[in-house]
Amino acid sequence: MDATELYEIVIVGSGPAGLSAAARAKALGVRHVLLEAQPHLSDTIYQYQKGKHVMAEPGILPLRSDLSFSVGKREAVLSTWNEEMGQQGVNVAHGQRVTAIVRDPESGVFTLTSQSNGGAASTWRSTHVILAIGLQGNIRKLGVPGEDLPQVQYTLSDPDEYAGETIVVVGAGDAGIENALALAEKNTVYILNRQEEFATCKEGNRVLITAAEKSGKIKVRYSATTKYIEPADDTPLLFVFNGKHGEESVHAHRVIARLGATPPRKLIESFGVVFPNANPASTPALSDSYESNVPGLYIVGALGGYPLIKQAMNQGYEVVQTIVGRPVQPADESLLREKLIPWRPGVPVSQVTEEIKSSVPLFSHVTTLQLREFMLESTLLTPQKGDVIFRKFDYTNTFYSILEGTVEIELTGNDGKVRQIKLDKGQYFGEMGLISGRRRTATIRAGADCVLMETPRRTMLKLIASVDDVRKRMDMVFVRNAIYNYLGNMLSRTAIDALVAGGVTVKRFEAKQQLFKEGDPADGMYLIRRGSVTVSRKDEARGGERILSYVAAGNYVGEMALLRDAPRSATVTATVLTEALVLDAETVRDQLIANPSWRKSVEDQVISRTEQNVLLEHTKSRDGELMQFLLGQGVGEASDVLLINETMCIQCNNCETACAETHNGTSRLKRALGPTFANIHLPTACRHCENPHCMKDCPPDAIGRSLQGEVFISDACIGCGNCERNCPYGVIQMAVDKPPKRGGGLSWLLFGLGASPGERQADYDPAVQKKAVKCDLCKDLKGGPSCVRACPTGAAIRISPEKFFKNQM
Repeated sequence: MDATELYEIVIVGSGPAGLSAAARAKALGVRHVLLEAQPHLSDTIYQYQKGKHVMAEPGILPLRSDLSFSVGKREAVLSTWNEEMGQQGVNVAHGQRVTAIVRDPESGVFTLTSQSNGGAASTWRSTHVILAIGLQGNIRKLGVPGEDLPQVQYTLSDPDEYAGETIVVVGAGDAGIENALALAEKNTVYILNRQEEFATCKEGNRVLITAAEKSGKIKVRYSATTKYIEPADDTPLLFVFNGKHGEESVHAHRVIARLGATPPRKLIESFGVVFPNANPASTPALSDSYESNVPGLYIVGALGGYPLIKQAMNQGYEVVQTIVGRPVQPADESLLREKLIPWRPGVPVSQVTEEIKSSVPLFSHVTTLQLREFMLESTLLTPQKGDVIFRKFDYTNTFYSILEGTVEIELTGNDGKVRQIKLDKGQYFGEMGLISGRRRTATIRAGADCVLMETPRRTMLKLIASVDDVRKRMDMVFVRNAIYNYLGNMLSRTAIDALVAGGVTVKRFEAKQQLFKEGDPADGMYLIRRGSVTVSRKDEARGGERILSYVAAGNYVGEMALLRDAPRSATVTATVLTEALVLDAETVRDQLIANPSWRKSVEDQVISRTEQNVLLEHTKSRDGELMQFLLGQGVGEASDVLLINETMCIQCNNCETACAETHNGTSRLKRALGPTFANIHLPTACRHCENPHCMKDCPPDAIGRSLQGEVFISDACIGCGNCERNCPYGVIQMAVDKPPKRGGGLSWLLFGLGASPGERQADYDPAVQKKAVKCDLCKDLKGGPSCVRACPTGAAIRISPEKFFKNQM
């Protein structure tokens, strides 16, 4: 190649961004060349599995490109681009892998070196370079023993190559879901999702995978992480992973891991491009016009943190416009400007995003596009000083970032006095309800000049799953705020800072996994931030363990051994998937000594628990067995459970009848169904879980939670049945709302509804589409749950597990 030839733009990489940039350069008559290492265009799309359905998201953004793009099959998209590139006469040089880019500081001219497939080197000169090479060459691996076994692969070209196999797909992003769906046509497929829902994929894929799970076509394992892979006797592989219920395994023929990729950092840095931090997943530092720290070198597409095809194509178009002096505003500019009017009217969105990234540490490593999308889905609040943002014990779960001013956390001490802790600009709150799923732990009021960004739960979970730095920062702020909420009424800010600085570890425990055992040395104090645990001791007389107490999220365990400087006096076991913050043992001991009020509180708790344990030693073991039975039925993750004392129940079925008549003819409970232990019956009825399984993957977000904790289904339900499938306790059913009955009978006696049990409804049409129904705790009735009020003997009660176990013990 003639090194004396000077281009105005050299584009490296023919992915969607590179193609769009080249087409725009050609349309504007700019002297250009597109360098592509492969013999075909758009290797990223070319490597998609055959027949892949390519989506055109985000739907709200218009397409800016001289190439067309719409939803369709991989083959159709590639065919269209090939045809249009040929028609437009775009200058493409295939088989040219760029290995070096050097800019002359005097002239500003770039010299690019490329290696052809035959080994020959070529040089190219240009005044501008657009880097659009993507991430395909740096695929993430599993990072566990067995990750490089022959039957473990990280790409999938043709799903039809495999039939009659058991295949495990690891990764719940778009690639993993699409691979799983295609493979499921001829194979038995498992897909591992490390989250509790599909939060990082496109909406269309989320609908498809949840439908496939519901039909039994694909087996989904949530909250699952790979442990190891090894050869097996009967199948090529034994795939072992940690799931919600502990360690599980699958005998598989192959594992396909779709875990994304990281930037080819060494190569990019050799071009002179700077990355903002050492995180392997970080993207290069770019200006609003996609220019890197190297003047004239622009980065677009996935390498710049913009993985969606439409976004990348828009960037390719926009960057060429910028180079030739015709800059355009981003497509979401007007939407964001309108949203920002109450806070920064008239200020360019790019300036606001940079202000947020610099003032709110949580977003410092989030790409500009990710932050813009985050802001689009969030709501800007400008409350007056003293306004309540949320109250203690509310069941809301949105997340808040403080963009301006302050907020005040109200904590109530053991003496009943209210203490206030101030949070300043740049801090954030609401993560405890977001992560634990439990009630708000404090009341938050707006301070002076307060501006907040309120973000929906799903949006925040997506960001946490997408950006490792956000997840790590969330863990750390949770630690500090958790200590404030659990211990802040007894400790000074200095003491809390000392506890955090002393070392806090976030640990996750599967159901039935021990946090620590009786006799173990004390390794720290455990703050339960999610899930629940049981405290048990060895029972020499009966053998095995005897449960002493139940501890839910928002409390702590393990302080007794630290206070006494002795081994653990009991075993603590997770009842469900549980997360705990473990405070360093020595630091806790030091602070107990330095803070008499906290030490006295712990001593009082130790005395109370010791008295309780002594009392239990002289009582029958049935109470502990009852607790173990109920926890085995999943009651540990409930916030409100229906229990029936069978010694008092006369089997009149008034509870079920009253429920049906209160809810348009369909009872939300099945009294006769469900397990029984001794005299306590657990009927089939909603438990209003702390982290409701039914709320996962609800396309219209029709399942909500009231401030008092009731989980309910709104009229937005479309009848997809995802919630019915996701509920592990079988308490959701698909039904047609029946019109209220008329006449006398039990309803008239109890509720004044005027229904007649034997009356038929002429206007009831069973052909109407069914929708999901479940117990809502009769949230709109002042008297409370009708099932409880209808029980003539008081056998039926609605109660939280914590209160029930406390009363029992």
